[in-house]
Amino acid sequence: MPTQARYIWQQPAWPSLAFDAAALAPALDRARLAQGTLLGLLDAIGLDQAQEVRRDLWVQEAMATAAIEGDKLNLDSVRSSVAHRLGLLDAPGPDHTADGLVLVMQDAVENCQAALDLDRLCRWQSALFPGGTSGLSRIAVGRLRDHADAMQIVSGPLGREVVHYTAPPSSQVEGEMTRFLTWFEATRPVAGAAPGLHGIARAALAHLWFESIHPFEDGNGRLGRALVDRALAQDMAALVQNALGTPVRVLGMARQMLKTRAAYYDGLNQAQRTPGTDTNAIDVTPWVQWFVQAFTQACIASQAVVRQAVDKAAFRLLAANAHLNARQHKVLDRLLEAGNTELGGGFLGGMTADKYAKITSTSKATATRDLGDLLAKKLLQVQGVGKATRYAINVPGWSQPDPSGNTE
Repeated sequence: MPTQARYIWQQPAWPSLAFDAAALAPALDRARLAQGTLLGLLDAIGLDQAQEVRRDLWVQEAMATAAIEGDKLNLDSVRSSVAHRLGLLDAPGPDHTADGLVLVMQDAVENCQAALDLDRLCRWQSALFPGGTSGLSRIAVGRLRDHADAMQIVSGPLGREVVHYTAPPSSQVEGEMTRFLTWFEATRPVAGAAPGLHGIARAALAHLWFESIHPFEDGNGRLGRALVDRALAQDMAALVQNALGTPVRVLGMARQMLKTRAAYYDGLNQAQRTPGTDTNAIDVTPWVQWFVQAFTQACIASQAVVRQAVDKAAFRLLAANAHLNARQHKVLDRLLEAGNTELGGGFLGGMTADKYAKITSTSKATATRDLGDLLAKKLLQVQGVGKATRYAINVPGWSQPDPSGNTE
C-alpha cells in the first residue's frame, strides 16, 4: 500500500463503493419516470416499429461507443452487422470491421440473464480485436493484461503526456476481477424479490469499478459500456416483460456519454481520484448522480427516436396511397432512412435533381418531373430556387437539413 493513496483502488475501503441514496432519490425517481415513458411508447407502437427502433438505436449506440474512443466506424458496415444480428431477411452479410463490437453488444443485452464470468469478458474482448491488433500494434487478446508496465490513462503530446489515472498493477488484476464479478452476480436484480441496490445506480457502480480495474490491454472503455448495457438490461428485465420476449436496447447510454464526453471523462476521473480514509466505504455519490442524470437524458433522447419511428410509419402509409413509381419510393426510403435532422440525421445537403438522377439511374429531366410530382403530393418540401433548390422529406415536425451542407 503506497504511503499516500492517489487513486480509488489504493483507498483503505476499496472496493466498497457507496452513495447517498436519500440525496439521489429525486434524481432516481426522475430516471424511472423517463424510463417508464420510453417503455410505454415502445409498447404502444407494435412489434414491427419496435424492431425498427431497436435497429436504429443499436446502430447509433455502436457508432457512439466507438466514437468515444476516437474510432469512427463505417455507418453502412454497422447497419449491415446490426441487420444481420437481428436476422432481417434482406440483410447483407456482416462486415467484420464492425461485427465484433455489434456481437458484444448483442450478447451483453440479449443474454443478460446468463452468468457474467471472466471467460465471457475475455471472449468479448477478443471479439473486439479479431486480428489480435489495435491499429498497427499487437495486443493481448482474450486474456487479462499481464505486462509489467503501468496501465495508465494519458493524454497530451509525446514527451508532455498528462497521466489522468493509473490502474492496479497487472499482478493484482485477476484478484480484482474475481471480487468484481462476484459482486456483479450477487447484486443482480430479480423480479419479485425484495428491493436491493437500485438497478440504475448498480450500473453506475459497475462501470466505475470495471474502468478502475482496467483489466485488459485494450478495449476497456467499450467493454465497460457493454457492462452498463448488461446491468441496465438486467434491471429492465426485473421490472417489465416486454412484448418482444427479449431485452431491448432502447436506452442510448453510449450516445449520451458521447454527447457529454468531457463530462463523462471528468466524472470518471474525479471518482477514480476520490480521497478518503473511511475504511468502510468510498463515497462516489457525484459519479452516480452524473450517471443517473445521463441515463435520464438518454431515455428522453430515445423517446424522440421512438416517435421518429411512428412518424416514418405514418409517412410510409401516406406514400403507399399516393400512386408513386418505383424511383420515387426508392428516394423517399433513402430520405426516411436518413432521419430527422434534429436527431442527428437528415440527408446531407438535401435532395437535389442531380442526386435523385444518380440514385435512381435516370435522366435529370425525369428526376425533375418525379420531384415535382412528390412536391405536388406534399411528400416533399423545397428550399431555394434554381441551382440552390433542395428537397426534404415532408414529415410533420421534422427539421429541414441545412441546404448549405456538403453534398453526398
